[in-house]
Amino acid sequence: MRIREAEKRLSWAPAVALCLLLTSGIARSETVHKTYFENTDYELHVYEIIGHEPGPTMMIMGGIQGNEPGGYLSADIYADVSLQKGNLLVVPRANFYAILLNQRGPNGDMNRKFDNQPAQDIENRIVEILKELISRSNVLLNLHDGSGFFREEHLDDLHNPMRFGQSIIADADVYIGPTSGKKLHLGDIARKICEEVNRHIPEPEYRFHFNNHNTVSKNTQHPEQRKSATFYSLTQHEIPAFGIESSQEIPSNELKVRQKSMIINTFMAEFGIVPDNPTILIEKPILNHVIVLINGTERVAVKDGETLQLNPGDRIMIEHIDMENYRRGLVADIIGVGGLNDQGKPLNIDFPTRIIIRKDSFKCAAVNIAFSREKVLAGVPRVAELATVMPSLEFLTILVGDKRHEVANGDTLEVRIGDRIEIAEAVIDKPAMGKSLTVNFKGFVGDKLNNTGEDRGYKIPTDSGLMQKYSLEGEGRTYPIIVSCLGKEIGTVIIRLVEPQASAIK
Repeated sequence: MRIREAEKRLSWAPAVALCLLLTSGIARSETVHKTYFENTDYELHVYEIIGHEPGPTMMIMGGIQGNEPGGYLSADIYADVSLQKGNLLVVPRANFYAILLNQRGPNGDMNRKFDNQPAQDIENRIVEILKELISRSNVLLNLHDGSGFFREEHLDDLHNPMRFGQSIIADADVYIGPTSGKKLHLGDIARKICEEVNRHIPEPEYRFHFNNHNTVSKNTQHPEQRKSATFYSLTQHEIPAFGIESSQEIPSNELKVRQKSMIINTFMAEFGIVPDNPTILIEKPILNHVIVLINGTERVAVKDGETLQLNPGDRIMIEHIDMENYRRGLVADIIGVGGLNDQGKPLNIDFPTRIIIRKDSFKCAAVNIAFSREKVLAGVPRVAELATVMPSLEFLTILVGDKRHEVANGDTLEVRIGDRIEIAEAVIDKPAMGKSLTVNFKGFVGDKLNNTGEDRGYKIPTDSGLMQKYSLEGEGRTYPIIVSCLGKEIGTVIIRLVEPQASAIK
């Protein structure tokens, strides 16, 4: 989502607030969100955050091992930052299936598959996507939770060189790229980051140390790391790559996230990336409701603990999960039907069951499914409350030629006849319902063979191809863009075509 924010210099305090100010004339960054394997157990989200000013690109990856919540929860908060300078590639949950099961890797450790040849199974396809992202990066941070506490000398079973917790790992102290001849002082960078961050960690036990795996050497004690993402990044693309390990002995995920955020922020400063910090908030997920489509015609909203009454064989699809405080890492699992992630899948229900709502691997709500003694007729309430609170449109991002406009709900954008426009995105006050939006330019059809009414992403000509009968005045000069959620209109922006001259928002 593209958001306009007040310029803010980086603060190293671990608890910070993300200031969202929808005001004009302030430096803005842009976020491009891509989803792979949507509505599957392996759903993969990638956030490319492009800074207002050019700079290096840092890749932040979490969740490649599914039983390490400090990794994926820390990466997740950086999907919402805005940047004054530089770029981020954020992959919060590289192995969502493993996260849902709370296992390291049910089909093997994904962080040991970076030496594989391209393959067709889904986990290797994910690794190929990650490799492509690495190829566009200048530095990689791979976020983990490790066992015990790393120490250079053996103190006891929990504190020794073979433990990973509370360390910044690199595959060499100094690495000289065989292709470029570039010398990467990985150890110096990691020690500098540790020194800076440790000033803010009062407990000596929890302070970070540089952990040189020396994987490039034949004498390494960690040969398995040659199959990892950091080793691949270093040796194949000659970029600095680090594993950031919180200790699994630290019981608080919030503390892990706070410490990792300090490390990530310090790495950003080291590489010249200037962000606004994200909010660090780890709280219990709260479900508002689940929207369920029954037999393709009837929509109901079901709350935690309620019972959805069905007839045997009814076909349902979970359209949307509306959480009060989270919008990523959410799945709906119909027990005994489908897979772990059943959202968006039409499924027949042949026996009473439950819908379990999870945030990552954590169960946060449940809806019962029961069969009525008498056949439930269409239009008969299925649960106590069917209504859902609709979002409101805040603004549309509209591209006119090479210029970008944020046009608020109800405003009019004047466009010169002959210019091409593109509806880039719709920003609403309930971002979690974004997948339920339709943005329709009345009078334009993007795909004439399959007209869904969704017109985002099309290059819309203003000098031909528009249907005059849909213009507001009937003369082909003023056209509405209607934004709907679940079929209900929530906002409108007007496009007024004018003779070639400067355009303006009225």
